Amino acid sequence: MGLSEKQLEGFTEQLAEWRGELEGGLNDSIHSMHREEQTSFPDPTDQATVEADRNFDLRIRDRERRLIKKIDQAMGRIKDGSFGICESCGGAISSKRLQARPVTTLCIDCKTAQEIEERTRTD
Repeated sequence: MGLSEKQLEGFTEQLAEWRGELEGGLNDSIHSMHREEQTSFPDPTDQATVEADRNFDLRIRDRERRLIKKIDQAMGRIKDGSFGICESCGGAISSKRLQARPVTTLCIDCKTAQEIEERTRTD
């Protein structure tokens, strides 16, 4: 059972909105980091705090950048007709799962199996 055109339009809008929010946050972070670079802290502790905060922000922004890439890929799947199809088994991904995580590429069964395999490899 494939997704209807109305559902696909809804996912497209949701993904585009999400992408816009993430891009706005990235731009704000870049501007605030630039302002912070121009501030000098004579106290080494203050400087260390600013650098730790900056590193934390950079990690968050990197995750957001990767999420934007996943959003773009999901929008590409909508265009090519493969959105909502599990990459592993070829079955349908439930609309509830897609609503919760529209960038997903695996159905819940395949994702669960993947997580179990990852846990057993690290144990």
